[in-house]
Amino acid sequence: MKRRSFSLMAGTSMLALMGSGGRSLADTADPSLLTTTLTPMGSERAGNAAGTIPAWTGGLKEIPPGFDWDPNKTLPPDFFASDAMLYEVNGANMAQYADLLTEGLQALIKSKGFYMKVYPTHRTQALPQWIYDNIALNVTRTTPQDPSDWRAGYNGAYGGYPFPIPASGDPFAAGAQIAFNNEARWNGSFQSLTTADYTNANGAPVLAEAARLHYNYPFYDPAGSPATYAGYYYNVELTEFGPATAAGDQAVGRQSGNTTRFPDQSWELFPGQARVRMTPNLLYDTPTSYTDGIINYDEYFGFSGPLDKYDFKLLGKKEMLIPYNNNKVYTGQSAALHTANFFDPEYIRWELHRVWVVELTLHPGKRNVLARRMLYVDEDTWQCGVADAWDGGGNILRVHYTLNTNFPNLPGTIFADSIAYNLQTGQYVSTGGSFADAPFNEPWTFTAVPPSTFEPESMAAASSY
Repeated sequence: MKRRSFSLMAGTSMLALMGSGGRSLADTADPSLLTTTLTPMGSERAGNAAGTIPAWTGGLKEIPPGFDWDPNKTLPPDFFASDAMLYEVNGANMAQYADLLTEGLQALIKSKGFYMKVYPTHRTQALPQWIYDNIALNVTRTTPQDPSDWRAGYNGAYGGYPFPIPASGDPFAAGAQIAFNNEARWNGSFQSLTTADYTNANGAPVLAEAARLHYNYPFYDPAGSPATYAGYYYNVELTEFGPATAAGDQAVGRQSGNTTRFPDQSWELFPGQARVRMTPNLLYDTPTSYTDGIINYDEYFGFSGPLDKYDFKLLGKKEMLIPYNNNKVYTGQSAALHTANFFDPEYIRWELHRVWVVELTLHPGKRNVLARRMLYVDEDTWQCGVADAWDGGGNILRVHYTLNTNFPNLPGTIFADSIAYNLQTGQYVSTGGSFADAPFNEPWTFTAVPPSTFEPESMAAASSY
């Protein structure tokens, strides 16, 4: 299969993909760029020449005038509901917009009649000032676990994106750094929410999992520091209440920012069992059981987990259509949104944004059912907006896009849902969504829960048999 070619954009934060060896630790980028040509997150502060991407002016950090929203009572409203759609991309006009679409999105449009409603671009990402301060410090204090291989992890970073200015001169180092930024995206220091996962089977939505989740993010503890950080980016506790066959299942897990030193860990408890079991490694291309094997564990959020299976290569930065500012999804009923062939496009807002384009190819001697992958990582949120994947025969296999939503009370434009399609079987799955129907409409909260919530011993003690 012929690989898609990319027209790399020039810009103040554009990598000079030339030379070899990468940036040395003594030749670190200048943190002052984050107050001049770059935003505090590391993205380009200016808009594009065409005016279709605006300049970043601080993001959405307050509830806009005209909205009477109580974050303690409801999910946030669609702050851009009054925007008129610019255009729709569908099978009839896809060729006109092909340069803005990934290969996977084009295949989805061709095979399933999928379409995309495109709206004006709003650069809404905003973070607390203490995170901006940490991001600036990370420019010089983040060091590789293995100087010869950035995929092995990093040390020294804390409280913000580890690599706001990726390495120049070494596209492989930069690609790994951008993948780590995606995993270290901002979702708050604490988070509690109720979510639903759906698959499609025989043309009807199937509830794969309904759960109440609690997260804490030690990496984003405002009282912490690099010296106190123990290496785990987040801890999660999950209790399932649906479907009936899974009700009562519980799990706790820890995701590492440096798997070389701190491997990911997880434990689970099933109703009627008298003990908590440590799970096998839920990593790499192990299929997720509750999604009918439609996705693997390393596909969450576009990419998740250790980087050692692949070589990550930054191809550059490009203007692409990605989902953005998708608060409208909170107004739809969970089952109705999941149509026979795809998540309802009427509820997805697509915008033009600059993305880092990172290619993943299998590292020599490694294996994964996804032989080649492409990540399209938003420059402002560092969240993977779209991810494509191919099998070993060079056939497009998956397309995966993530939805982000606006929480100005946090503040942040943060991960809200992801939808992945198997283009060869016609199956799809959405994971992590909140919707208009109870109980999935419970407001998200960002306050701390007791640390014992995330200990496997506490899970066992609180359960009944």
